[in-house]
Amino acid sequence: MTKAGDIYGKSLYDLAKAEGVDEAVLSEMETVNTILKDNPDYIRLLSEPSIPRNERLKLLDEAFGTDINVYLLNFIKILVEKGFLREFSSCFRTYRSLFNGDRGICDAVAITPGGLSEDERAALKTRLEGITGKKVILTEKTDAALLGGMKVLVEGRLYDGSVQGRLNELRRRVDDIVL
Repeated sequence: MTKAGDIYGKSLYDLAKAEGVDEAVLSEMETVNTILKDNPDYIRLLSEPSIPRNERLKLLDEAFGTDINVYLLNFIKILVEKGFLREFSSCFRTYRSLFNGDRGICDAVAITPGGLSEDERAALKTRLEGITGKKVILTEKTDAALLGGMKVLVEGRLYDGSVQGRLNELRRRVDDIVL
């Protein structure tokens, strides 16, 4: 995260929380973040200094209008005016982190060679909730390079239950005993 993203994201979160629209703004920020990631030319257009500021702000009104919360729309306009629109994803991460922290939620990423079944997903989520004491939002990624098992990243900590990870741990223990 960047310093500007931290400052602006926290400011928006504080405002949205005070107004009681923090959950709605989070959902809309996720949508806007996806749109901006999928359309990098739109960011370049809105960041182009040769286009008058009023026209760039008008483009935002036309694109989002009443589809998003007025606080979020004005927030995006401020980012455009200050030249920080490229920091939107960092603002979003900060906002989501603060939102999740206030609600006892954490994100976890499970990396598997071929995906998880519904039962495995539910069991993993229950196990992680027991470890963290928080509600877990689990996302999955596949990595064909994994021979078996899985890796789970939660709260900045990596739990490596992959075959390769177990072999590395076994090798480390043998090396410790031998030396």
